Amino acid sequence: MHMNRREFLQLLAVAAASGMAIDSKSALAGKAPANFYDVPRHGNVSFMHFTDCHAQLLPVWFREPNVNLGVGGAFGKVPHLVGQNLLKHYGIKPGSAEAHAFTYLDFTEAAKVYGKVGGFAHLKTLVDKIRAQRPGALLLDGGDTWQGSATSLWTDAQDMVDACIQLGVNIMTPHWESTFGADRVMEIVNRDFKKAGIDFVAQNIITNDFGDQVFKPYTMKEQNGVKIAIVGQAFPYTPIANPRWMVPDWSFGIRDDNMQKWVDDARAKGAKVVVVLSHNGMDVDLKMASRVTGIDAIFGGHTHDGVPQPVKVKNAKGVTLVTNAGSNGKFLGVMDFDVRGGKVQSFKYRLLPVFSNLLPADPAMDAYIKKVRAPYEKKLNETLAVTDDFLYRRGNFNGTWDQLLVDAMMDVKGADAAFSPGFRWGTTLLPGDPITMERLMDQTAITYPQTTLTNMSGEMIKVIMEDVADNLFNADPYYQQGGDMVRVGGIEYTMAPNAKMGSRITRMTIKGKPVVANKNYKVAGWAPVAEGADGEPIWEVVATYLRDKKVIKGLKLNEPKIVGVGKSNPGIADYKGGVS
Repeated sequence: MHMNRREFLQLLAVAAASGMAIDSKSALAGKAPANFYDVPRHGNVSFMHFTDCHAQLLPVWFREPNVNLGVGGAFGKVPHLVGQNLLKHYGIKPGSAEAHAFTYLDFTEAAKVYGKVGGFAHLKTLVDKIRAQRPGALLLDGGDTWQGSATSLWTDAQDMVDACIQLGVNIMTPHWESTFGADRVMEIVNRDFKKAGIDFVAQNIITNDFGDQVFKPYTMKEQNGVKIAIVGQAFPYTPIANPRWMVPDWSFGIRDDNMQKWVDDARAKGAKVVVVLSHNGMDVDLKMASRVTGIDAIFGGHTHDGVPQPVKVKNAKGVTLVTNAGSNGKFLGVMDFDVRGGKVQSFKYRLLPVFSNLLPADPAMDAYIKKVRAPYEKKLNETLAVTDDFLYRRGNFNGTWDQLLVDAMMDVKGADAAFSPGFRWGTTLLPGDPITMERLMDQTAITYPQTTLTNMSGEMIKVIMEDVADNLFNADPYYQQGGDMVRVGGIEYTMAPNAKMGSRITRMTIKGKPVVANKNYKVAGWAPVAEGADGEPIWEVVATYLRDKKVIKGLKLNEPKIVGVGKSNPGIADYKGGVS
């Protein structure tokens, strides 16, 4: 944080006035409570877990959602709790550092008090601290690590690969990594990771022709005399949610039967602890835990849910612990098992927020990050505009960053409406912050960034929106793909998450008039999954818009009216679009 004492005290006063309970002495000293990062060792087998950092090497702001709806059996259950409901469920004190880390509440005020989160130099310090207390502890990387920043895109992921090696990652499973292409993934796995001794595991990625494993399904380790196995589970819908042509010879899927086979195989080879390193998304992990036996814990990712404690899931032969460790380098999960008599007797778990001003930067990692960024600093630091608004992306239906993207596309492309993918990655900006090229790239840095302008019938617009809604709100988690609803510009609509496929989207209007099924509209979009797409990269379109505007203020957040979810739903709060 870069604030003088007077500014800091003013912030504390604002926070106190909003009902936050902040220890001003510890905050002013820039320190956590004395025991904040003290995690006494429990037992004899330990894992550390981070996931979905989306290539963020430096500390960032990242706001948690105020809308995370659960449907079907997931209604009102973890991870579909937001705000005060989440705090109450876990007994977290309002206004505390943990309350800020796990919720959106009072975000702008609390962010200025507690500072930014993540950053690999600060994460490295925490990893080393935990590892020093737990000899042999394994660091698990849940994927979505190589994508999400300008420098990762421009270095073909090499900046993140080298950072993860230096961080001390032991085992990894993928998702967005595949968007660098199969050849690049194999090059990293067979060269960089092999040399560093990192296992890349994914039981559910097989070849299209003969069904052979592309990567090791699991790896066996020994920790303090205990044999353990880590099974990999890559994002099962990679060729659907992302371009198929980037991984043309690989088949994905959930593959419960294969998972059971490999878990049993590991047990037969003497594993006393079996865990899954998953990129399924938490709802999928919860279902898998109820169906596959013999798994002690699932370390999950993809849906970016910061879940303070594991969910215990009963199955035919016991209980599986299901965790999810947030995103953007914001958290480090620490799981300890006490293994005696050939099985797990007990566990302890902490999901630690990584507050960058409460953890000193590791000097070697800090030097590496500065070195790898140096060639790009001028381009990264270009100020495109200044935001008077709070810019965030995360929530089932829209975020102000997403609104900015669709507004820019409609303006620059001359479109009636615009679509932007419901990505859950992307950093946050506070009011008054500059919008630099780096922060814009945080929202857009993908390997298929082309923008499009298409004549689209009203009927097709509805079909697209219904399809995405089903990916998000299908009552069966195995048919969900884990993102958020497609962001729309120029289109207003009503959403019924619990309705049947094809009936969730109603009352659609464009420019205040009902959408006509057989009428064509000019629709802008970006991130086409089809091979050979042509168009200006999204960041160039938005940069043009920002340079022209200079100041972003008064964004009108386009949120649908939500029906059939109940006004007291614990997965939605402070929603301006209307709820019934």
